[in-house]
Amino acid sequence: MKKVIQTADAPAAIGPYSQAIQAGNFVYVSGQVPIDPLTGSLVAGGIQEQTHQSFRNIRAILKAAGCTLEDVVKTTVLLSDMADFAAMNAVYESYFTGIKPARSAFAVKGLPKAAMVEIEVVAVLPAQQ
Repeated sequence: MKKVIQTADAPAAIGPYSQAIQAGNFVYVSGQVPIDPLTGSLVAGGIQEQTHQSFRNIRAILKAAGCTLEDVVKTTVLLSDMADFAAMNAVYESYFTGIKPARSAFAVKGLPKAAMVEIEVVAVLPAQQ
């Protein structure tokens, strides 16, 4: 059975998709570009600021699902320029203090709203759920 996860604390989907879907014990969070949910605009700054905002959005969605970043088992990071990898990675690392999730990271030709980064995650619901 599938359940839609949605929160006003993260940007609304900008297409025909859900912020996240819970399926069984897993939560699949759609790729989050660095949009400020209050303004609907990309955050100002470079790759570090954009990576932080993507994670703020992910945390809000995970919270709505009853998860935290510690429950994340897989991430996918899309970059508009692989030259930003090291700076993104430094920010990324600060969000995972325990066991690090599996990850894929690669450059793409372009991202929605001309973002520099997009991050999606898969999390496992805590056992008490």
